[in-house]
Amino acid sequence: MDKKVVVIGGGLGALSGAIHLAKMGFKVQLFEKNNRLGGKMNELSIGQYRFDTGPSLLTMEFVVDDLFSFAGFNRSDFLEFIPIDPICRYFFPDGSMMDTSSNMEKMLIAIYTLSPSESEPYKKFLAYCERIYNLTADIFLFTPIHEFKKMMEKGNPGILFKLYQMDPFRSFHQGVTRFFSDPRLIQLFDRYATYNGSDPFQAPATLNVISYVEYGLGAYYAKGGMYRLVDAMEEIAKRLGVEIIKSTSVEKILWGDKKIRGIIVNGEEISADYVLCGADVVVTYNSLIDGLPDRRRKLNKYEPSLSGMVFLWGVGKKHPELKHHNIIFSSDYKQEFKQIFKELRVPDDPTIYISITSKTDPEHAPTNSENWFVLLNMPYLVKEQEDRSWNNEIDRMRNAIFKKLKGIGIDISESIEEEKVLTPLDFLRTYASNRGSIYGVSSNSMSMAFKRHANRSRDIEGLYFAGGSVHPGGGIPLVMLSGKMSAELINEAENMAGS
Repeated sequence: MDKKVVVIGGGLGALSGAIHLAKMGFKVQLFEKNNRLGGKMNELSIGQYRFDTGPSLLTMEFVVDDLFSFAGFNRSDFLEFIPIDPICRYFFPDGSMMDTSSNMEKMLIAIYTLSPSESEPYKKFLAYCERIYNLTADIFLFTPIHEFKKMMEKGNPGILFKLYQMDPFRSFHQGVTRFFSDPRLIQLFDRYATYNGSDPFQAPATLNVISYVEYGLGAYYAKGGMYRLVDAMEEIAKRLGVEIIKSTSVEKILWGDKKIRGIIVNGEEISADYVLCGADVVVTYNSLIDGLPDRRRKLNKYEPSLSGMVFLWGVGKKHPELKHHNIIFSSDYKQEFKQIFKELRVPDDPTIYISITSKTDPEHAPTNSENWFVLLNMPYLVKEQEDRSWNNEIDRMRNAIFKKLKGIGIDISESIEEEKVLTPLDFLRTYASNRGSIYGVSSNSMSMAFKRHANRSRDIEGLYFAGGSVHPGGGIPLVMLSGKMSAELINEAENMAGS
């Protein structure tokens, strides 16, 4: 096949699409503006400390396995996935603590120890989450829902008559409180709305499916660091003949007569039969595509997801009281999300997430030291914030973290040997994410699953999209599935054109 596809961006969605397309026989050329692939899945070394700076946990690992298998490789020849147990250690405002697990027996014991009356409700809750998964996975995760013909072929429309069973009319928080009365467990399971950058008090209860994905299907870490997934995908892309060009920004997507023509790079026009765009879809229509003002206005009305503030700390001592993943909760979760999404300001009492990969990979930190990735949920940027200094907020949040750590008996204020801080501005500038959001568009309404941008452009024939800002959404497996869906749609379009 001599048909050419240009891929914009080197994130997981774009890489997945490029691999599928190359295996299908297309000539694939990929452009990445940064000097390394992976998008928000990145890594950084500071002194003797090594950090993942993006996703820190993998679910639905079979999606990765399926990609490698499709490409003609065995994932285990490139990557080792390690089940994480406990998945996370939670510290609650009242001083109590709990370790979570995808092992049902361990999880029931942990819940019973924390709150004896809640272990039976947990079984019912997980069954409820599994039912949502079984109802929604095929239609929302593995099918491009905007393609009516595909929906008809799979018989998916019939599932829409069971919509109420997916619990879309309650909020995420209301879905959780149907099963639990202990505020600590409610706060724990409410947290999963943040996995796609949303507010548990606004997002639909359908998203409780995320709890099943973690506790029912399992949670994994890639040995050597999560970025090893990017290395492995880059390697198989190259073996399949994908031409990867880094440190090169695409300036425009060219089109005319409602058809794709190619792109402009360094002032030069590069022609293409198809373009697969892995950049944020809102930014793409704002900056890369001329014309189509109605589409641009519509996309800019969508609420961006959470952003974040990240502290990368090389800590010169070990803390056996912490695990690979840790959460120290805010004392007022509802207020935290109100400040983030309603008031669009940095929260006063943030929930703190700490990932320490040296717990699993000791070589990521010097002897008797640890590499701390500390993430706080932040609001997306409004226009006037794009030029202001974040120094005051950084200092305030650093002090808030130290205070909350001391509350659980940990003091690292004199033990930090290395530090780097990332703010929403860094997500905006480094990854060209819409208003500094991490997960694309939020899901803070019951209709957002249907409103999320399609994988195939309705405006320009030959233009397709992948990544967290389009269907099926954010997170490693969903982003990779978006690339797979777009590649399959391109292949079908080409087969139809040639028939």
